Amino acid sequence: MTGRTRMTAEERRESILAAATKVFAETGYLRGKTSAVAREVGVSEPVVFQNFGTKAALFAAVVERAADHVCRVVERMTDSPVPVTTLLELILDPDHLERVHSAGSVGAIIADASSITDVPEVEAAARTSTRRFATALTALLERGRVAGELRPDLDPEAAAWWLLSLVASQRFRRATAEDPANVEARLAASTLAFLTR
Repeated sequence: MTGRTRMTAEERRESILAAATKVFAETGYLRGKTSAVAREVGVSEPVVFQNFGTKAALFAAVVERAADHVCRVVERMTDSPVPVTTLLELILDPDHLERVHSAGSVGAIIADASSITDVPEVEAAARTSTRRFATALTALLERGRVAGELRPDLDPEAAAWWLLSLVASQRFRRATAEDPANVEARLAASTLAFLTR
């Protein structure tokens, strides 16, 4: 008969983070409950607080974890042999942007964190994460500029912030444009045309 193996402190913390990522991606920070995170892991709610202190600290850690994931993806793109123009087409694809913002996605966590301005820990995590995204995107765009795929006078850092703003405002366009699918397709084409002209 084998007994259950106790988790190490690091394994316990990681299991809580994974559960919190799932809960907050589905429900958002404000509606997300630490009790739901505890249930997901199979521990008591005090165990969640013992590991993270507060709900805000837990969500900030989730945001940082989400940023790690997104930055790794962009860094792999930068290191890949795939043309930057092809990668930008994928990033700007309207269906991709919709998936990025859908409930349950990493993008939903980042978007939610960016909208929270009255919780200092969360605000700091969102700000730091966004700066990391800009740095990762800048490297990708610089690769494209140096390779001659993107316009030679492109300012990769400014373009990275522009792309981040474009991605972040997708929900706004979807909610307000008369024909959002058409607007998204035209915006993606215009953005690529500008970057490659």
